Amino acid sequence: MRRTRIPGVVTFTAMCGIAMAGVAPAPAFAAGVSTQDASFLRAAHQGNLAEIAVGRDAQKNATTACVRHVGAVLVRDHTHLDADVRALAGKLDISLPSGPSPEQRQVLASVQAKAGSAAYDKAWLVAQNDAHTKTLALIDREISGGSNPEVVAAAKAARPVVKMHLDMVRGGTCHAPGTSRTVRAGFGPRAASADDTTGRTAATALGAGGALAAAAAAWYLRARCRAATGGR
Repeated sequence: MRRTRIPGVVTFTAMCGIAMAGVAPAPAFAAGVSTQDASFLRAAHQGNLAEIAVGRDAQKNATTACVRHVGAVLVRDHTHLDADVRALAGKLDISLPSGPSPEQRQVLASVQAKAGSAAYDKAWLVAQNDAHTKTLALIDREISGGSNPEVVAAAKAARPVVKMHLDMVRGGTCHAPGTSRTVRAGFGPRAASADDTTGRTAATALGAGGALAAAAAAWYLRARCRAATGGR
């Protein structure tokens, strides 16, 4: 009796101990990182790097004030977004590419070939319309099908910023933020003049988009902290 009962008790206790030891160190948010989550962070990082590069190029080579302005906005916003992506990828041990994709580099090179002409502005706007449409679709796929709550939250926080960017270049037209007036690429001094009259309104509209993204991220961080401390 002693020999058949004690080993059974010991084995059961040992198994429970092993199981509990495996569960205890798991972080509260560890729902697992799916292939989709990792792919999203990698694609988002490459997209951010590409947008920073094209934004800087527009500041240097665009012929209209509107396109130069949008380029500056892209540099600012995608720099902030990429800092968040890199921090989250590091936390989740996800390796990131070192630069934009070959396709993204090719698109930039094609636009750069038109530098200094009105054709540059139009090509730049069309490329950014396409790029931000694809990025928005990528974000929506992660929001609807992502597994890791932190990655999904990052996608939700980035969405209003990317949507704002798309609105600024939608249809290959440079839309001056905060006004119903638009500035079409390639229409010379008149286009630049129309954009110049909307500077203060544009800053207000852009600030609102950034504030919305920050609020979404802050809300999620507070929720995680409450969960980690048992609701305190």
